[in-house]
Amino acid sequence: MSKTEKPLSTLWGCELNESNKEESFKTDDTNHQHQLALRTMCLGHTAKDEFNIVELVTGEANNRAKAVPIATLHAKSMPTVNLSGLDLHPPVTFRLKHGSGPVYVGAEHVALEEYSDEELDEEMDEEEEEEDIEESPVKKVSKNGAGKRKKPEKEEEEASDGENPPKKGKGRGRKAQSAKV
Repeated sequence: MSKTEKPLSTLWGCELNESNKEESFKTDDTNHQHQLALRTMCLGHTAKDEFNIVELVTGEANNRAKAVPIATLHAKSMPTVNLSGLDLHPPVTFRLKHGSGPVYVGAEHVALEEYSDEELDEEMDEEEEEEDIEESPVKKVSKNGAGKRKKPEKEEEEASDGENPPKKGKGRGRKAQSAKV
């Protein structure tokens, strides 16, 4: 029986500031493959006029892994940075190397869950049944005249020849509609 992976996605985020300079993303789950897809990093509204440098440490911190700066933020010149396309495997640590923050890190936690082909087929059948039930019947359009265009009167047709352009400030046909109301 072949296995297929189904991604499960959840929002993940953290705040780095003077009292919390470091935040880690770890998983103890060995049954699934995990990935952290970074999206944005931005300063909070109370950030001071200083540089905030955020560095990334991959792997276990005990293994003396090197830290790599991934964002330098400043309230006046670069308060946010887009990090889409940066996908990491846990464990990952974010560290506020310089500055007082607050710096907000926004990411997507993706876990790949394994399914057998039979389970996947059953789930797809259930989804199709739900879609069939949720479809609503086609509504008939009533013919009460709403939405129909009225033909312009002769005066307006003559005015649009080019010899006498329409007056500014009034849309075409407004004069005729307001007279009938």
